[in-house]
Amino acid sequence: MTRHTTYRIGGPAALFVECASVADLATATDVLADEGIDWRVLGKGSNVLVADDGYDGAVIVLGRDFKRHALDEGHLRTGAGVILAAIVRDAFSEGRTGLEFAVGIPGTVGGALAMNAGSREEWIGAVVESVTLFVPGEGLVGVRGPEIAWGYRTSGLQGRGIIVEAVLRAEPGDGDQIRRTMEASLRRRKRTQPLSMPSAGSVFVNPEGDSAGRLIEAAGLKGARVGGAAISDVHANFIVNAGGATAADVLALVRLVRDTVKEAHGIELTPEVRFLGSFDGS
Repeated sequence: MTRHTTYRIGGPAALFVECASVADLATATDVLADEGIDWRVLGKGSNVLVADDGYDGAVIVLGRDFKRHALDEGHLRTGAGVILAAIVRDAFSEGRTGLEFAVGIPGTVGGALAMNAGSREEWIGAVVESVTLFVPGEGLVGVRGPEIAWGYRTSGLQGRGIIVEAVLRAEPGDGDQIRRTMEASLRRRKRTQPLSMPSAGSVFVNPEGDSAGRLIEAAGLKGARVGGAAISDVHANFIVNAGGATAADVLALVRLVRDTVKEAHGIELTPEVRFLGSFDGS
């Protein structure tokens, strides 16, 4: 899985299944259920840490039919397998507003919807008109955006099925203002995030009224290292693969941060990175 995650870490999955269509998804999930095989859907692996021993199950990725998107009057219809950066770019080129907040966020549309990508102030759930899910054994199910419970780094979509498509609001806007907003956001990301090193983005959810990065830095952990994994000198809420890092190295730092911040500040940080495979005591 080192080739399928932004951490560039992880052992092999037992099965790697690319589904090009809804029919493929139905067949794959039926077979996996009949064989009693656990499975997970993976986008670009931008928010995942895979165990060094790998994953004794099937990794499902969305192929051809889920990588299409199109703009129409005020809306953007997109497959869940589309790279988020692609729809942000196309919305900008067509002078559409609403997705500026997502510039620079890695991963696929499906992953962004599942995790409600964005910040406390702006997130993708705010522009969702509808989402289509594939529910194994049932088929396609549509859900209206307002019916979904959106929260900071969470959505009510998790556990309900496989996200296959979404319709997002993308109204015409001021092209110059859209460009200025996106350029400012990109400058801020380049200045405050270790974009040149493999990582899974922010490791911990910001607690209410505070910043995980600030708490970690205040606890004296910025730059701490275990093996090939390090807490970034640029942003303390990023654990980077500084060279040859293992999942065990990253997990050791996650535990160090969680324990040290709890002792120093009385706050227990919650990881937003997803763990795939068997992690001892995680």
